[in-house]
Amino acid sequence: MPAAAHPRLTLAACILASSLAFIDGSVTNVALPAIGADLKATPAELQWTINAYLLPLSALLLIGGAAGDYFGRRKLLVIGIAMFTLASIACALAGDLTMLLAARAAQGVGAAILLPNSLATLGHAFTGEARGKAIGTWAGVGAIAGAVGPPLGGWLVDAIGWRAIFYVNVPVAAAAIFIALRYVEESSEGELPLDLPGALAATVALGALTWALTLWSSHHAFDGTVAIGLGAGLLAIVLFLWIEHHRGSRAMMPIAMFGSRAFAGLTLLTFLLYGALGGVLLLLPFVLIEAAGYTALQAGLALLPMPLGMGLASRVMGKLTARVGPRWPLTIGALIVAIGFALLVLVDADASYWTSVFPGCLVIAIGMSSVAAPLTTAVLAAVDDTHAGTASGFNSAIARTGGLIATAIAGAVIASAGAGLIAAFHGGALVGAALAAASSATALLTLGEIRPNQKQNQK
Repeated sequence: MPAAAHPRLTLAACILASSLAFIDGSVTNVALPAIGADLKATPAELQWTINAYLLPLSALLLIGGAAGDYFGRRKLLVIGIAMFTLASIACALAGDLTMLLAARAAQGVGAAILLPNSLATLGHAFTGEARGKAIGTWAGVGAIAGAVGPPLGGWLVDAIGWRAIFYVNVPVAAAAIFIALRYVEESSEGELPLDLPGALAATVALGALTWALTLWSSHHAFDGTVAIGLGAGLLAIVLFLWIEHHRGSRAMMPIAMFGSRAFAGLTLLTFLLYGALGGVLLLLPFVLIEAAGYTALQAGLALLPMPLGMGLASRVMGKLTARVGPRWPLTIGALIVAIGFALLVLVDADASYWTSVFPGCLVIAIGMSSVAAPLTTAVLAAVDDTHAGTASGFNSAIARTGGLIATAIAGAVIASAGAGLIAAFHGGALVGAALAAASSATALLTLGEIRPNQKQNQK
């Protein structure tokens, strides 16, 4: 595969595009208390401020990646950015919670299109060790963008109001579209038809499960409505798997990809680790604002060591993974993350930031810096180029689905108050530690077959 004509500008466009989704997630978490107060939202409705975005993002990432493989990755990248930007403006202008949730859902659709095509475009433009370095840079700068999000969002919420956080996306999106149209080469496979039945089944499954889990956790009761939702979600999952099996190579999630033990292991690892991370990143700023008296800006700054540490180390880890393979960076990194989650039990309403919040955030940052780039590199190495967009979309979907499920369950913590809120958060942190430890064991047991520079050697 020839090198891209403008590799650095291609990398810049992909970073700017994916940063939209990274910034949005981190900014919105810090703004939740302000949104709830302004729009008179209940704890369950606050969860939907996050889930309305994560649901279409999780459900449509697969078809977003497959559409790029089929119609053209640059074309879908630009469409996704434009849709995300228009939806961001609609969020800022929303007059009530219903309008905000609808705009958040539209943001999720745009992100589901831009994210997998950002990564697949990058995978097409680079090969071998250069691919590992590029992906490491992509993950690192994305993490730094996520680091900027919480303090910037907190400052905007305190100084202007929560609506301002959505306007931040507009200049970033404009730059991404300009560079993509002018400098990024088009790439596609043009072979795989779109899988609309599979996408519909996945959307129904995630929607039913998320709705049921949100009701269950926020109301602390398992009733008939919750049971019906869970049952419908599980049936839709079975239907989705049946559709994908019968479509074979035409499926948006080809079952054959799971013939690789490494790809199956990466899927489980991603779900466990990013589910735990998504839950903690949602709950920590909420707890600091509601129980410890932090302002939105202070809560945003409190999270800074986590994504900033990830960003500074990800490029180095991308180069290292290209040489040693992903197994040990993922195994050791996930285990370190588990230790960081466990340290969050030190968080207390009256304790100093440096002795309660900072230790856990720092250790999580160290662990995740060993995970982000190796995980992305390993996913692309586990499949052939024909399914690059599909595989990256699927892995991103699994990560967002883990966060979606965690957010739905987090209502049990959000609905608490005072000392009960702190205690509930401690329980959530320990659950996150157990999930991260399980993801470490998964990496150790399943990733031995991916070798250094495997993708390069196949060319």
